Amino acid sequence: MTLADMTADASGFILQEAPRRRQRKPMLAAMLIIGSAMFVAGCETTNNTESMIRVERAQGSEENIASLSSVISANPSDPEAYNVRGSAYGRAGEFRRAIADFDQAIQLNPRFFQAYANRALVQRNVGNQEAALADYNASLQINPNYDVAYIGRGNLYRQAGQLDAAFNDFNKAIQLDTTDPRAYHNRGLIHQARNQHAQAIEDFSTAISLSPSSPEPYNGRGISYAAQGDDENAFSDFNTAINLNNKLAESWANQALIYERRGDKAKAQKSYSHALQLDPKYEPARAGLARVKAMS
Repeated sequence: MTLADMTADASGFILQEAPRRRQRKPMLAAMLIIGSAMFVAGCETTNNTESMIRVERAQGSEENIASLSSVISANPSDPEAYNVRGSAYGRAGEFRRAIADFDQAIQLNPRFFQAYANRALVQRNVGNQEAALADYNASLQINPNYDVAYIGRGNLYRQAGQLDAAFNDFNKAIQLDTTDPRAYHNRGLIHQARNQHAQAIEDFSTAISLSPSSPEPYNGRGISYAAQGDDENAFSDFNTAINLNNKLAESWANQALIYERRGDKAKAQKSYSHALQLDPKYEPARAGLARVKAMS
């Protein structure tokens, strides 16, 4: 289940600092209009539709980066300009340039807590986990109520197996009334790992309500339903996940598991095989297919 990584790492860039009292420069205001969809996608609740994916790709395009560079040329001392272009570089996979822009934004405004969180996100992508943790900590030191940084740091902790620390960070974001589905989804994953499936289902359901077109929380909730023996609801969730995105091996393998439990070997084998076509290295599908073939 990868809503955490998908939303945070692909779309989690925060474009601008909290509104300032000063008037924005006209060109910077125009730039922020260009980037407004990125802000909605990364900071609030959604980033899951086909149109949003197309928008985000466009925001990492050479044309958009060139436009943002023109804005920086006109506003070389404005940290927000570098933060926005850094976000565009991040979306384009230009991580070295993204970090350089976030470095410049922070140099110009050492209290730019969003830029620290953005740089942390890129550091995660390039595998610099210690640097990412330091940046999330810096962001939270400046703004202890910044939910995005708690969620990002929680993901670091969860991926490192530090579930208690991760759980505390997701809880903190939720206590801050975040509308970011990642907090609920990732807390649900921890509940699930602890076999607390009723609590997991509740969290996945909240994530679904906040981001109804994401397949990942449906997969997560379906797994907890299945763990409770509720195969009907599990099957419904796995099918919904497939309808939302039929390119995820996990969804097909989950569907196959229900077919397998029902004794429908032919359909189970077909779904496991399709999962392996999508991801030949997906071990649950490989193991499931071997089980079904052994039963035949």
